[in-house]
Amino acid sequence: MQIKTPLLPGFHLPTLRRKPRSAAQKLAAERARIRAKSFSQLGECFGRFIPQHLLEPASIGPTSRRRLFSKANTFWGFFTQILDADGGCQEIVRRFQAFATQRDLPCPSSSTAAYCKARQRLPIQSLQQILRCTTDQLERTYPRQALFDRRVVVVDGTGLSMPDTAANQARWPQPASQKPGCGFPQARLSACFSLSTGALLSYRIGHKKSAELPLLRDQWQNLEAGDILLGDKAYCSYYDIAELHKRGIDTVCTLGIRKPTPRDQAVQLLGDNDWLVRWPLPKRTHKSAYSAQAHAQLPGSLLMRQIYVQVNTPGFRTQGFYLVTTLTDAERYPATQLAELYLQRWQVELHLRDLKTTLGMDILRSKTPAMVEKEILMHLIVYNSLRLLINEAAEQIEARPGQISFKAAQQALRQWQPLIDAASDQPTELKALRQQLVEVIAGKRLMQRAGRREPRAIKRRPRSKAILTRPRREYEDIPHRGRHRAKAA
Repeated sequence: MQIKTPLLPGFHLPTLRRKPRSAAQKLAAERARIRAKSFSQLGECFGRFIPQHLLEPASIGPTSRRRLFSKANTFWGFFTQILDADGGCQEIVRRFQAFATQRDLPCPSSSTAAYCKARQRLPIQSLQQILRCTTDQLERTYPRQALFDRRVVVVDGTGLSMPDTAANQARWPQPASQKPGCGFPQARLSACFSLSTGALLSYRIGHKKSAELPLLRDQWQNLEAGDILLGDKAYCSYYDIAELHKRGIDTVCTLGIRKPTPRDQAVQLLGDNDWLVRWPLPKRTHKSAYSAQAHAQLPGSLLMRQIYVQVNTPGFRTQGFYLVTTLTDAERYPATQLAELYLQRWQVELHLRDLKTTLGMDILRSKTPAMVEKEILMHLIVYNSLRLLINEAAEQIEARPGQISFKAAQQALRQWQPLIDAASDQPTELKALRQQLVEVIAGKRLMQRAGRREPRAIKRRPRSKAILTRPRREYEDIPHRGRHRAKAA
């Protein structure tokens, strides 16, 4: 017979339970649960560099849910994808599978669809804010160029290619010389870097017909009064030099299309190869990238300083060039120091090589313009993050950041990542690992090989293959292409 009446009706069962947890204990347990689902602990390494509040789930919308492909996990997965040598989405999915198995979480599918959709959900505004935070942190933490006690901003442009899709072709069309189906969309990137820290300050993306000067004009708001803009002859423009000078920004560049002013027509002689010249206002043509109203507001003439620099270093193709600048004070800005400053302009070529060759931004993988922009943003964020470690390492050994290998820093961070992930619950060990990582990066200093010739030629011959001169579906393979020179099908 079943007895439904309690045996001891006056005895309360709740008294047999454990003592209720405090609010602090519940919060700690919730943090531990969330940490257990965090894909990467690289955030611990860059915690003060990349604000974690920008990776928090949104209150509403596509990134509001806490799941395996959450906003933070997707960001760090994307970060790792750029950092890895493989760079494919499948590699990151395998990492997620290994992570879920280790944490006793449901193992995700081997398909890359969920991860690719999670990347599409990443707000581009958040990535832009993270990039600005990395730039501001680098500029605040490390000193500026000490040559003239002013910040020197070096600018240059480069080209990028991406998969041949209709959406990419509509945004960044391929050159007209290539047949449809035989080329790739071409984008043009204009970027400004800090000469002292190597940090990327700003960038703009254009298509094949976008000149570097209009792309630079869109970045003027990121320059500050007192900056020195350093560029090659592509930036020798009367309009841009005059407008920047109004904003308190001086320009140092080589002479472009304009012919050098002879010595006998100088306004004032400052040295043997150094004199002041006056540029008259050029006429506006239909090719000018600024309006007639902007042209009317330009000054009638510009007082410029023209310096002839002789190159005596063996191995240089150029024997001499003309340097023009708005820094007209010869005592404060000696000609020899300005020549040395322009020699450092080559650093921007190395920064672009780090982005395109070392990090793989030369050939992008995304098939839509929106994802191409996010992929470029992630490359720039990873670049600035590595620059943080490089500047920290250079400060420890009292060296210039340019003396630390960027490739070695990438390799070190890639190999230290599993150790950082394993020590995610041990703050003391994490701090020690990060210090060891910086010391290892500081141990790889680049050798200064003065006078060494590096001709732009390759020794290893490429394999002979036919050139795709028509769409692949219409192309017919050429027999014996190894024995005879391939011709257009």
